[in-house]
Amino acid sequence: MVNIIEIHDFSAPELDIYARWTENQLLNRKDPANAMFIAESPKVIQTALDAGYEPISCLVEKKHVEGQAAPILAQCGDIPVYAAEFDVLTQLTGFGLTRGMLCVMRRKDLPSVEDVCKNARRIAILEDVMNPTNVGAIFRSAAALG
Repeated sequence: MVNIIEIHDFSAPELDIYARWTENQLLNRKDPANAMFIAESPKVIQTALDAGYEPISCLVEKKHVEGQAAPILAQCGDIPVYAAEFDVLTQLTGFGLTRGMLCVMRRKDLPSVEDVCKNARRIAILEDVMNPTNVGAIFRSAAALG
């Protein structure tokens, strides 16, 4: 059953994790068992659910609760689903959310180095790369160089 909580104010404490937490707070290096990430868009959220990631809460543009977000929300159990109008959500991001949906999810434990390397032919170590856009550029550059 979907647990819808309507949000009318950007400063609502329920939005803290979406609006006011830093990436480091989400990573929670001191307590990795409670580390989280935010997935944006129904497609990304569905991919994460299919990969076994645990949803903690969702933030959805109100008009999508009964629409395109409904099949995903039905898979998330009774987690809090914060629903807000478009103008409240744009205060969060400064732009419209991709397909009007975000989901906080629990990170899985990192695999061991042995598990990562056991069938690998090549390994790339990307130390201190925090922006996922940079990862794509790095791999495209490596592919271009053979």
